[in-house]
Amino acid sequence: QVHLVESGGGPVQAGGSLRLSCAHSGNPYDRKCMGWFRQIAGNAREAVAAHVFEGGRPVYTDPVVGRFTVSHDSAQSPLYLQMNSLKPEDTAMYYCAAVDTCSRTSMQRLRYHSEYNYWGQGTQVTVSS
Repeated sequence: QVHLVESGGGPVQAGGSLRLSCAHSGNPYDRKCMGWFRQIAGNAREAVAAHVFEGGRPVYTDPVVGRFTVSHDSAQSPLYLQMNSLKPEDTAMYYCAAVDTCSRTSMQRLRYHSEYNYWGQGTQVTVSS
């Protein structure tokens, strides 16, 4: 059973930065498929970024390209989401997600929330203008 816990959200002014963390446990594989999503109340959950540990560069959706960066230090370290140049439209609940095994998915499919088996509880980001 994979367990995910996000942290690092909070209020910030437009143009500012935040760094979200996703602590994860329970996945024995070094190669992990994980993603960041966000959701505004009443709207569908949308992909922000996908990342494969030991599997190359992260991919980002268009609204965050050039502003957000996904990283991790080791196979068991948290997954980070560095968010710079924040805009009011980035206000949302941010979720970390994980796939049970990368062998059943692909980087192209990691943009879809249906690919993920495990979700954190979310951390709220509020950007004021």
